[in-house]
Amino acid sequence: MKLMRKTLIASALIAATGAAQAAEISDGKVKIGVLGDMGGVYADISGQGSVEAVKMAVEDFGGTVLGKPIEVVYADTQLKPDVGSTIARTWIEDEQVDVINGAVASSVTGAVTKVMTAAEKITLITASASHAFTTKACSPFNAHWTYDVVSLANGTVKPMVQSGKQKWFFITADYAFGHALESVASGVIKENGGEVLGAVRAPLGTTDFSSYILQAQSAGADVIALANAGTDMVNSLKTAAEFGVTDMVDVAGLLVFTPNAQALDPAIAGGMKLTTGFYWDMDEKTREWSERYMARMDGKIPAMPHAGAYSSTIHYLKAVEAAGTDDSKAVMAKMKEMPVEDFFSRNGYLRADGRMVHDMLQVRIKNADERSSDNDIFAIEKVIPGDEAFLPLEAGGCEFAMAMAKK
Repeated sequence: MKLMRKTLIASALIAATGAAQAAEISDGKVKIGVLGDMGGVYADISGQGSVEAVKMAVEDFGGTVLGKPIEVVYADTQLKPDVGSTIARTWIEDEQVDVINGAVASSVTGAVTKVMTAAEKITLITASASHAFTTKACSPFNAHWTYDVVSLANGTVKPMVQSGKQKWFFITADYAFGHALESVASGVIKENGGEVLGAVRAPLGTTDFSSYILQAQSAGADVIALANAGTDMVNSLKTAAEFGVTDMVDVAGLLVFTPNAQALDPAIAGGMKLTTGFYWDMDEKTREWSERYMARMDGKIPAMPHAGAYSSTIHYLKAVEAAGTDDSKAVMAKMKEMPVEDFFSRNGYLRADGRMVHDMLQVRIKNADERSSDNDIFAIEKVIPGDEAFLPLEAGGCEFAMAMAKK
């Protein structure tokens, strides 16, 4: 009897020791770094809004995980890949940052994820569009959360071609995001019987789109596709309207965020159809979160990267709690094991390749006479199931993910 009691006590001590060892938080805290564009063309859809969204997630989680504090730091990449990678390296090597959220501009995100993968640290990609991060540049430490060029093209371009808009011309942001969006959208156009007449590429941050619009106008296209975003999209659409182009052909914004749509005159943008991963006024859940966000942001409505930053942070923290550690491999395994169901993500799950698959929305920018307030911007016309919106796993060519899927 004494032997049995000693055995039980020893077993309990071993179990307790094992639990204590499992519940390990490096450096006594979980540190989240937020990288954004604080003053450039993507400031309205990244920047301080993403910082506040991550802080909201930390506060809603309770401010601690596994009994340890959660800290948030942030920095401005200035939309420069070398700046982004330098910040990431400094954060990892000198400041004990565990995870990076909010990276914007695919060129910057590409540089950052290389640093993070080498350090075996997780990147929560919530504001970049290139699908490279789950295909040719996939990594066991990438979690691509909010949207990508494939979901945008499938949601916006495909139905337009199928409706008879056959001839397309692109005005493209001249960096990784724009190139990827043009390439994927061109593929969708051709697969559905359409034709790409040509493209012109404009540097990021272009202020005068006159020459690009004139080239597009002379192409004889049914649709001028804007493969850009942020203030670049706003400026190019405004220029098209000034030249009367919007009265002659369809101008399709392939990536339009709510703050940018809000900045456009409904006389110019009203009726435009587009695809988004989130709309603040979709239902009670989105409104409740958005109203709390707006209270912190002087009434500004959230864009989908802000909602994605919150959602990905909460999911990461839940995974840390479930794993009992902030070790990146263990946390990522839990992130891929747990469903992602919240105000942002419907029917969501993090796939083996790091793509967070969730429902997307096909929306229409409302005309002036349809709006009840300045924040009443989109009419939701269709919910696109995630498995239809995003590239299938087997089509992505991510080797480690395909190997995982076969197990």
